Amino acid sequence: MADLPILVVYYSLSGSTRNLALALARGVDSVAGCEALLRTVPKVSAVCEATEQEIPLEGAPYVTLEELQSCAALALGSPTRFGNCSAPVKYFLDSTSSLWLAGSLIGKPACVFTSTTSLHGGQESTLLSMMTPLLHHGMLLCGIPFSEPQLNQTQSGGTPYGASHVAGHENCSILSDAEDALAFAQGKRLAELALRLAR
Repeated sequence: MADLPILVVYYSLSGSTRNLALALARGVDSVAGCEALLRTVPKVSAVCEATEQEIPLEGAPYVTLEELQSCAALALGSPTRFGNCSAPVKYFLDSTSSLWLAGSLIGKPACVFTSTTSLHGGQESTLLSMMTPLLHHGMLLCGIPFSEPQLNQTQSGGTPYGASHVAGHENCSILSDAEDALAFAQGKRLAELALRLAR
């Protein structure tokens, strides 16, 4: 039997959200029978004529609606923009109406993750706002339970709503040990839930 495809979709400019995505993907890949598919979304431009290349010059390929439709689970990540997700992630979510009409994502597990510059930069409100469209799709949301010890010990990112990172004013994209462990745990949990639901 083929491994279950677990889609890890993110948008990242400085690398912080990408590093969270990589840690989540490692957690997914640690579960036998699951495979992480790293994908990104293109930038959104205020210039109507601007277009992105079909394939990014570096990093993960762009996600397609077909991949979203066929995935067993979804992890969605975005940097925080004033307590909300970034425009490219919102634009991607707004393009999923056909999947909503078909009920393609109903019953699939999902989680969210984010990165901010400051500790109080709106991590939890961003995570909650990203959950709303996933709930409209009928997805089953999973967070990080407090049985993960780093959730009680972190002095940087990490919330029960989802993995997070604090880049600081130096814009450091390197995850703290706790942030890395919590992102890994969230990816592992998402994959385990997808396996249970696939049985």
